[in-house]
Amino acid sequence: MKTILASIFTTVLIVAMTLGAMFLLVRATVYVTSLESPLHRATAMGAELLLGVILLLGTTWLATHLAVRIFGTDEAPSAGSSDPLSKTPSAASSSASTSGGSVV
Repeated sequence: MKTILASIFTTVLIVAMTLGAMFLLVRATVYVTSLESPLHRATAMGAELLLGVILLLGTTWLATHLAVRIFGTDEAPSAGSSDPLSKTPSAASSSASTSGGSVV
């Protein structure tokens, strides 16, 4: 029950943050395009791009961070894991030599 409520809260929070970031960026774009001086407009466009990257990357980071905190497990992977993706380099090279010979 706690996980379901946390995931619903996280979803609402992320949607609100993304919409807030988008409204802020649209407002900044309207302001930047109304500037008369080309130098000020170019500087403001650069600042607007930086603001957009920070806001949207921050929202993405927060979403993934909260998802890992909600759905992640607390136990560390064991050393003798049976996961096929966790092959050691020596095991991968020995299986390559038996399946078709070595490459020179």
